[in-house]
Amino acid sequence: MRRLVAVCLFGLTACPPKAPPGPGEGERPRVEVKKDSRADDALKTAGDTATGQGKKKGIEAYLAVRKAYPDTTAGQDALYQAGVLAFEEGDWVTSRKALNELLFENPLYEKANDARLKSALAALELKAYRDAYQMLTPLIDKLDGADKQKAQDALQRAAAGAQQYGEALKLALKAVDDAKTDADKKTAMESLEETVESKTSFLALAEVWHELPSTHPAWPLITFKLAKVYYHLRDWVRLDETLRKLVADAPSSPWTPDAKALLERTARRKDVRPNVVGAVLPMTGKYKALGEAVMRGAQLALKGSGVELVVKDSQGDINLAGKMVEELTFEAGAIAIIGPLLADDSRRAALVAEELQVPIVTMTRGDGITDIGPHVFRNMVTSQQQAEALAEYATTELGFKTFGVLYPNIPFGVELANDFWTEIEKRGATMRAAEAYAPDQTTFTEQAQGLVGRKEAYLYDRHDYNEKLREIRDNKELDDFRKRKAVEKLKSNLPPIIDFEALLIPDAWQKVSLVAPALAVEDIVTNGCDRKDIERILKTTGKSSVRELKPVVLLGPSTWSSPKTREGDYELVTRGGKFVLCSIYVDSFYEGSSRKATKVFVDQFHDAHGGAQPTLLDAVGYDTAGIVRTVIEKNKPASRDDFTKALGMVKDYDGATGQTRFDDKREAQKPLFLLTIDPKGIKEIPLKAKPSSG
Repeated sequence: MRRLVAVCLFGLTACPPKAPPGPGEGERPRVEVKKDSRADDALKTAGDTATGQGKKKGIEAYLAVRKAYPDTTAGQDALYQAGVLAFEEGDWVTSRKALNELLFENPLYEKANDARLKSALAALELKAYRDAYQMLTPLIDKLDGADKQKAQDALQRAAAGAQQYGEALKLALKAVDDAKTDADKKTAMESLEETVESKTSFLALAEVWHELPSTHPAWPLITFKLAKVYYHLRDWVRLDETLRKLVADAPSSPWTPDAKALLERTARRKDVRPNVVGAVLPMTGKYKALGEAVMRGAQLALKGSGVELVVKDSQGDINLAGKMVEELTFEAGAIAIIGPLLADDSRRAALVAEELQVPIVTMTRGDGITDIGPHVFRNMVTSQQQAEALAEYATTELGFKTFGVLYPNIPFGVELANDFWTEIEKRGATMRAAEAYAPDQTTFTEQAQGLVGRKEAYLYDRHDYNEKLREIRDNKELDDFRKRKAVEKLKSNLPPIIDFEALLIPDAWQKVSLVAPALAVEDIVTNGCDRKDIERILKTTGKSSVRELKPVVLLGPSTWSSPKTREGDYELVTRGGKFVLCSIYVDSFYEGSSRKATKVFVDQFHDAHGGAQPTLLDAVGYDTAGIVRTVIEKNKPASRDDFTKALGMVKDYDGATGQTRFDDKREAQKPLFLLTIDPKGIKEIPLKAKPSSG
């Protein structure tokens, strides 16, 4: 400061009088520092401490000098030294704090530029990219040599981190222009490639590309990166133009061979093999058994046909699912794709298929899969379709008007419970009771009590309970102990309020076999069709008719479908016993069905697999491949567009899972199997209702 004043006094003509500052234009506050011998001695001692005891102790000593002598030149030097030592130690926070404090007080400090550089580099390490960018931008021109190069590299990183993508790219290009030696040019190009790959945006890239001459050493790299962006955007026209320009204008560049390969690959996009169908399925890994089941059915459906099935293993990996769709499109020339199964895999595969305009028939229950686009179809029953089928049969065929639901607190349980609730209300029925339970729960007493109004929290909503409770409390002949006993007896003898005719349990068969007995404990009779047991219950309870018992029909989705025991009985029936008798559930496939097409599939499956029990996925794989085969053989589509149109027009394809058609949202619609459990086992209910419209 005193040096600046002296210069102005020496050359008055160079320092004209300064106008008074306007509002808000005052100079930045700063400390007027002075020399102090004691402070200078303390600064020297702090330096000795740093040399003898290490940098950490030195930082503490320098900061102590600053605190003791803040208005001295030694105090400012101490701040600088503390900031430098902290920087060397990698203590970025302390370094920034000390150096920024110094620069705030004295922006003309003799080592201010070094302080700014170190503060900016520390900010970069702390990912304070915007601070680093703002500090480095005006600093670069004031530096030279190694410091200048260091600042340029840091500015490029800061620009990318601060999402100043255009600036980051321009800085990287400038480094290429400024490089003098071959080694510097190589380093600059490597840095540019890193920026292009991960630290820039499409808009910044396109802007630079339009300004850059094709003779620039970076032009081939920028051009190829732009082409890759067009590839991911599925902008085939611009992709083709960009790649061809690269090949023509820079035939010897390192990126030209990759450009030629990408040109050849994308040219195969329209090369379709009409008899080739792709499949994306988990053939290894955690979900291997699911993929194998679909494959068994698909191979059975395609047996004896001219259709070639090319299978790609997704391994249940969302990223692989999309990649496999690309391979089937570009390399196998598949006219259509079936699969995947899992929700996330299916969504990724469907997104890629839609971008490539390849028809795909997924087999997932995931929500909204066909909303992705007009090339995405689904052949799998959804929660909504099951809820609709159950509600339609229970209200229309059985005439029920009141319902309850006992559901697991998981997405499937909540979704199906809500869908069913909506569907019964559409049909004029009412939901009278709803209870949830944890997915890992094994006892259900509290939930069963809640359904019939016996749960502690519900008692005060009951008129009969409140009336009896008032009588007990007003009885002066009873002491407190006897009153408590009377209340306990009242609660245990309180009759259940069964004001629903059917109860939906949207859970797996294993859980249903545990839930059903718990309902019986709360006097919910679920086996009203079992005459012998009903007669026994009437005698036990003293009731005169079945109507007084108010039996409840249990309803369930396809997850009630269970495997068979060695004796040939279904596990649900074996474990649930009499408590699951008279229940009704829906399924997409029933091995024992009397439907002709289903029996044909079951017989073929038994012949091919030694009497093994076919699963739903076997049947869905069979029908999906069968539909695709029918479209190929009947319509003979030459293009993927032709196949998509023909697939959308499929009506009443008679398969293992029923007569299938695709609605205007490309969702498979089919009459579900209605099944009931009687003393002899599981029996199919003859279907009267029309297929749901979805």
